Amino acid sequence: MSEPRHTEDTPERDALTGLPGVEAARTRIESWRAASPEATTLHALLLGLRRIDAINLAYGAAVGDAVLVEVAARITRFAAEELDGQWLAARGGGSRFRLVAMEPCSRERWQLLAGQLAETVARSIVRDGPAMRLVPRLALLRGLPGESAELLLDRLAQTLARVERGSGPRVVWADGEAVRAGRTAAQLEADLAAGLERDEIEMLYQPQFSAADDELTGAEALARWNHPLLGRVGASALFAVAEHGEQTVALSRHIARLALAGAAQWPKGLRLSLNVTPAELGDDTYAATLLGDIAESGFDPARLTLEVTEQLLVADLRRAGATLEHLADAGLRIALDDFGAGFCNFRYLKLLPLDYLKLDRSMVDGIAESARDLAVLRAIVAMAGALGLEVIAEGVETEAQRAAIAAEGCGFYQGFLRAQPLTATEFANLAKSSVP
Repeated sequence: MSEPRHTEDTPERDALTGLPGVEAARTRIESWRAASPEATTLHALLLGLRRIDAINLAYGAAVGDAVLVEVAARITRFAAEELDGQWLAARGGGSRFRLVAMEPCSRERWQLLAGQLAETVARSIVRDGPAMRLVPRLALLRGLPGESAELLLDRLAQTLARVERGSGPRVVWADGEAVRAGRTAAQLEADLAAGLERDEIEMLYQPQFSAADDELTGAEALARWNHPLLGRVGASALFAVAEHGEQTVALSRHIARLALAGAAQWPKGLRLSLNVTPAELGDDTYAATLLGDIAESGFDPARLTLEVTEQLLVADLRRAGATLEHLADAGLRIALDDFGAGFCNFRYLKLLPLDYLKLDRSMVDGIAESARDLAVLRAIVAMAGALGLEVIAEGVETEAQRAAIAAEGCGFYQGFLRAQPLTATEFANLAKSSVP
């Protein structure tokens, strides 16, 4: 059962939206902590809005205020419909909104809810004129046992500030800070070394589908760390710990071997995608080691795709190109990941043995509503076609987006529209039911 937005312990109200303010959120978290100090069901998110300043400038402050009121109403309706536990929606400064909840759910469920909320807020708003579309960015977390309200809200604010400075995913976990709050860096490095030995790294698989007919085509391998004290640690924090402790190559190889062993049991038509780290491409033994692990697993190298990002290529393009050429000659396919997330050097398209462009979700977000966004997608697909490259769209969350990418010629997609990341067992079951 959801609780009402305004209650006795939320005296502070925002004059515009009627939502409680930041202090009310802090008070509510402290009351939950006092009742259950070790509870791990405390979840929170902080939502920031892009384009609100442009709306104020183009249509006036009154229209901008009306848009904020509508966003507040959407957040409140969403929480009332989707959350089972106690919750509180609150407004921060400017165009920021908080949602805190004592919600008995997994990390995956909270991320799914955050994605759905982002989609809800991003839907067009019409106010006596043209439709206006906002671009939400969300930071989310699960509270650590005993964590103060002050620290929790501060972690959210810092994470959202990082998200808003960049051009990456619109929903980001505050994983790094959550990990550091529980253990020192040195302890975590030791924990990770032991965790690799104790099989604490778990594989997840993000299913990928054919855009034309929705058939399952494979999955991207992801990883999380089931830490014995901190619980589930996401991939970004996991690799941050590994990088700090110079364990990235060991961790990446461990993940690759796990993923290959699992994928070797899949139906023969399905592909596996692995992310490559800068440390791996900088290692002269990487290609030979990977090919040896592939041979040992029994997985067909022609069914393996390596995903590389611009970050991996900046340091030493010549070395990266030579390594990727070696692997491509062995039958592997290469995808340029996060295309459109930042400044792309088009030399990569000329010099690297690419098979796929994998579009960043920011290239997909607005294609169902914005003619300009759709035109950009159309241009990228046309360029890819001229170069003989397939296009994979990431972050597809609505049927309208899927229909648009299919109509424009994207070959494949992944996103919460069809499936969130699945455990190895869940993906195996999906594969058995999807592939003859």
